[in-house]
Amino acid sequence: MNAVISAHGTAVRSIVEERAPRPPVIGRIRPGIKVLTSAARKNEAAVKLYDTLLAAGESFERIGEEIERRCRIRNALAPRNVPYFTCRRSDFTNPDVADEILRLYGEDRGEGVKLYRFPVVFAFNDWMANIPNEMATWGTNGRKFFSEYGPDGTRFCRLYAKPERDPHAQRAQRNFGPRQIILRNDEAIPDGVCNPERCPQYQARQCNLSARFIFAVPEIKGLGLMELPTNSIYVLQKAYSAMQTVALARGRLTGTRFWISKREFEITRINEVGEAVRQSQLLTVLDADIDISALLDGADDHPPALAVAGGAAMLLEGAGSPVPNNVHALRPAADDGVSPDGQDAMAAGDSDHDGDPMPGEPESLDDKLERMSDLLKRLGLSVEARQRDFRRFAYVKYGNGWTKRVEDVDGMNARLVAALEDRAPLEREIEAAVRDAVFQ
Repeated sequence: MNAVISAHGTAVRSIVEERAPRPPVIGRIRPGIKVLTSAARKNEAAVKLYDTLLAAGESFERIGEEIERRCRIRNALAPRNVPYFTCRRSDFTNPDVADEILRLYGEDRGEGVKLYRFPVVFAFNDWMANIPNEMATWGTNGRKFFSEYGPDGTRFCRLYAKPERDPHAQRAQRNFGPRQIILRNDEAIPDGVCNPERCPQYQARQCNLSARFIFAVPEIKGLGLMELPTNSIYVLQKAYSAMQTVALARGRLTGTRFWISKREFEITRINEVGEAVRQSQLLTVLDADIDISALLDGADDHPPALAVAGGAAMLLEGAGSPVPNNVHALRPAADDGVSPDGQDAMAAGDSDHDGDPMPGEPESLDDKLERMSDLLKRLGLSVEARQRDFRRFAYVKYGNGWTKRVEDVDGMNARLVAALEDRAPLEREIEAAVRDAVFQ
């Protein structure tokens, strides 16, 4: 009999170790709120109940359930995106944690103390562990369909298998361990491949991108992490770029204090008649208090910053790996608002394969640096063994402070794009820069 191997590659010693470990979550910060629908606002009892439960710190799920039970109004709440995050006592295993977060990081901008911006620290050097994401259809009992990637990068649609019935008893057979996951195979998805264009759930807006940030908040005590859900592809792409930029500069994600806030962006969505429409949308953004340009400049010019990154655990495991398919393969659906959980709206918008901005839209220096980070990842230059070589090459080619000069950043991006087609010349230039540095 073959031994059972744990997720860490060692033989298990307990039934608990047979399952992949999951970080404990002790609370949820939400990116939006829910308000009464226009129909529900006509019911005075519903309005009074909503105000009372909201002031008591109850969750929006609980408020909706109570309004339905007492006032006989179904779907009384509608999601609304706001400039702040919702941090409620009912969303934490220890309700006092919500009060402490608001005390430390809340601001009063005229509407009472709200959470507009707060620091986070990620627990993992793998960005996917910090922001797990999938395409998913949710029902009353949890996930109905959800996406998973195969070894070749194909995105499949999966579901939980129905328990087999015990032929000697009038009940389902008891299952040992996690529920069995199988490939979807029906008339809509006969080959099991996740294809939103022909998926009835996606076209009916029942299936959507489902993602969540998992993090710790500095100075907040508790044996576990917190989460912030989102269903916006824009939020996911921007957070991915921010993490890859930090990983490129420091060699790791852990130990960096990021900040989560909201910012208004002009985004493009496809309306009901198939036309591209521009609109303003508040999106969750990730930022970090580090000097990226100082870290990307010459390898020997900034020893304090580089010393911090010296012995770090690496974010990236293998060289030359492409940008994960679950970022570029997901195409957002047209959506006018926020998700039922009060998450950020997911709007349609396209960018070309190299991450260029939309035609006619100016690209900032930050955008150019984010695009550079993406290109370096795809060229295998963001792993630890290559980062110092690239910094040396860039320093030799453009000099100190080059990441602050738009023309130099444009020149480097053009060089990296060319290397996607023919990598050999770039590799020779990097080797020459490193060789010259050794003999100087």
